[in-house]
Amino acid sequence: MIGNSAGRAFLGSFTSAGGLGITAASVDRETGALTVLGSTDAVADPSFLAVAPRDGGTVLYAVGERAPGVAAAFAVDEDVPTLLGPAQAVDGDAPTHLAIAANHLVTANYTSGSVTALPVLADGSLGAAASVLRHEGSGPDTGRQEAPHAHQVLADPSGNWLVSVDLGTDSVRVCALDPATGALRLHGETALRAGTGPRHLAFHPSGTLAYVLGELEPVLTVCRWDAATGRLDVLGETPVLPEHETADDAVRTYPSEVVVARDGRFLWTANRGHDSISVLTLDESGEKAALVGTVGCGGRWPRDLTLYPGGQWLYAANEHSGNVSWFAVDAETGIPRHAGSVEVPAASCVVFA
Repeated sequence: MIGNSAGRAFLGSFTSAGGLGITAASVDRETGALTVLGSTDAVADPSFLAVAPRDGGTVLYAVGERAPGVAAAFAVDEDVPTLLGPAQAVDGDAPTHLAIAANHLVTANYTSGSVTALPVLADGSLGAAASVLRHEGSGPDTGRQEAPHAHQVLADPSGNWLVSVDLGTDSVRVCALDPATGALRLHGETALRAGTGPRHLAFHPSGTLAYVLGELEPVLTVCRWDAATGRLDVLGETPVLPEHETADDAVRTYPSEVVVARDGRFLWTANRGHDSISVLTLDESGEKAALVGTVGCGGRWPRDLTLYPGGQWLYAANEHSGNVSWFAVDAETGIPRHAGSVEVPAASCVVFA
């Protein structure tokens, strides 16, 4: 059993595509290498994971990206995670993301276009869904934006707000969560350029800026974030791929994840189809991003990109090649250098505990 707090990783995967479910691995801090410890398929298609402290330890949470969708809690005292109470219905289909906020687990339900709050109980397990906030609207891409598609939900750095990124409506919603009842209330909505299909958002370490990554168009939208008022305002856009590499319709790119360096100097995106990691620099204010270049993702179809807590390693979950690759991050340039990989069939995400 691995006992230290930063020495383990948990890797999600699609069991419907041959994945093993949730795979636990040890992390070598000196090399970034992952060593598989074991896996559990107690929840089908645990495509996204989150960890949270609980009573001096850690609890792992997972969505089950199915219809109907579920969320589940896992104890991680041993090498292989074990269910902590029963999986709970999220009252929505295909949950793709989750976050812990105000003593609740909140899920983004892609197919249903909704966000669900479930109470976290004293032992870390989950109670039945307390509330569901349904998105409304659509976008110009009739194949992908015929209805709302909430793809991500996360707490802002202040912990006072939740933001949900909706691919179907080209918007980011800000909502409040009542910690006593779990009631979700819509506070505001920010429209992004139509057709960009926003997928995920990451905050700047200052807590005053947010970067929204498009899936339907490889573009990064820089926004100002005001935690006092819960307001998100668009400042501008930056492409995440060189222009000559986005014109080939035969190899369309679907960016998946955006990650910001701990010191706010660099930003990385994972690009499916192009099968790359883009490297962007951020100016001192964080308001201007500039594309430096791209490196290979170490596999095919990078669905997730995660920075190690220490900031020196970057991990890509490559779904179609069935592996997780890790990269050493150059502290001066931000450019990742491929350092190794481990087999993880139908890999979908990486989190650390």
